[in-house]
Amino acid sequence: MKKSKKHTSREVGLEIGSICGRYFLKLPHLHYGYWTSDLEVDITNLHIAQENYVKFLISHIPDEVKTILDVGCGTGEVAKKLFNIGHQVDCVSPSSFLAGKTRELLGERSNIFECRYEELETEKRYDLVLFCESFQYIKLERALENTTRFLNSDGYMLICDVFRKDVEGKSSQGGGHKLGKFHDLTRKYHFELIEDLDITEQTAPTVDILDDAVKKVGEPVLQSGIRFLSERYPVAFKFLMWKYRKRLKKIREKYLEGARTAADFKEYKSYRLFLYRKIL
Repeated sequence: MKKSKKHTSREVGLEIGSICGRYFLKLPHLHYGYWTSDLEVDITNLHIAQENYVKFLISHIPDEVKTILDVGCGTGEVAKKLFNIGHQVDCVSPSSFLAGKTRELLGERSNIFECRYEELETEKRYDLVLFCESFQYIKLERALENTTRFLNSDGYMLICDVFRKDVEGKSSQGGGHKLGKFHDLTRKYHFELIEDLDITEQTAPTVDILDDAVKKVGEPVLQSGIRFLSERYPVAFKFLMWKYRKRLKKIREKYLEGARTAADFKEYKSYRLFLYRKIL
């Protein structure tokens, strides 16, 4: 009997984020926003900031690129825009939910590889491999090794994602490969740097937006649920609160105690757009 696939907490989180974002805010994307100086930082403008991000990303794809592998494609919205301007795009997604949404959106135009990038096997080669907030979740050396393998000669790697600064201290926000190690390995795998743009200032406001939503909506809803369960099932509730007390403490510290801010993000993280060319 075939074993059922186990979903990671990240995959479940992306599914929930996609469902809630689309229903409540009409958000087509799952990534950060790009906040221009004339755009008010407010959750009602997040969809505009996300569209700004996509425009910024696409504007850095070299003109000669025709075929693209979109790694961690979300719901396929970026791939759809790339199709609309003449690119041929295949997609990689480890989430069956998101892969399904991508198939609904793109139909037969795209090959959807429903697997982790580390597990991808294909004879196809591409002009560009795109990582839009997916690079941080892939083992660093394996990501570069696979990208070298899947690129045509003189093909490009485009990364738009969070990296960790090489500074002392630790952020309350996880994610991101270390910048120094990343630079060392790109040289090892023979990638030539074409562009390096720091867009931390333009993306960091998204952190404050999400933190505000958690505190003003997520926490009150959680407290209402806690009150209901403690009154309806007092014995079972007390047992569960005791059993998972350490995990609950970590969740509260991580999401509800004010550390996940744009200021913290800018201190420890660097949001970068990197464009590299494969060299033989």
